[in-house]
Amino acid sequence: MSRISRREFLIRSVYAAAWTIAPTLIASSKAQGLSYPHGSVQSAVPGRLALIIDDVGFSVERIQPFLEMNVPLTFSILPHLPYSRLLAEKIHDHGHEIMLHQPMEPHNMFIDPGPGALFVSLPHKTVEQIMVRNIESIPYAAGCNNHMGSRYTESRTCMQPTLTLLKERRFFFIDSLTSQRSIAFDTAKTLGMPTACRNVFIDNIREQHYISAQLQQLKHHALRTGYALGIGHPRPETVAALKKFLAGLRGSGITLTYASHLLDTVS
Repeated sequence: MSRISRREFLIRSVYAAAWTIAPTLIASSKAQGLSYPHGSVQSAVPGRLALIIDDVGFSVERIQPFLEMNVPLTFSILPHLPYSRLLAEKIHDHGHEIMLHQPMEPHNMFIDPGPGALFVSLPHKTVEQIMVRNIESIPYAAGCNNHMGSRYTESRTCMQPTLTLLKERRFFFIDSLTSQRSIAFDTAKTLGMPTACRNVFIDNIREQHYISAQLQQLKHHALRTGYALGIGHPRPETVAALKKFLAGLRGSGITLTYASHLLDTVS
């Protein structure tokens, strides 16, 4: 067996320790060019974690507790809801990152993805018109992720022109991975877009202990691979679990950052 340096041995030991406690999570893009935003302390161990708060636009009151945490969070706003534009302005005023949460067709035909949704049956010209209206309805949006879309994101015929339009607007794209057969992330990479893929849904069960466990999975993934991307929602249970989680981050080897800082840019 070839000898390794003491430095390499220590690095391997750190990641081996993280591996023993980390569950197997969905593989995603490698983090490149990471930077840490204002207002937080960076740890010596390179474990970067980003949280996207989805489904923004229904309520101002549900978003306020997240803003009061005063930590880097990315907010993904649904188009054409009562408070979509107001919350985009408010979140921007707090200095946070904003995304368009683009509704897309799910497999379940009885579920309505909401205003501004894209369906596989729509002609490309109609898709473009809808996307332009949606983008213009969310000021300061710099990126996009899919809302629902288990059917739409499986179609390269649909995703390629949709992502091309986003690329022309210089948007980044996050695949929410609502389907294991999604080709959205791979298509974005092929187009040379800044892109990444969700690792963990933190609150698909609305129970604080469950959400806390999901956040720990996210943390372990960040320690093991160097980064992790989670998606949550504006719910009281998520606020409570997230506050407790954030209180334990200092000294843990994890730094919180924005979603755009965890992108795999393919040129």
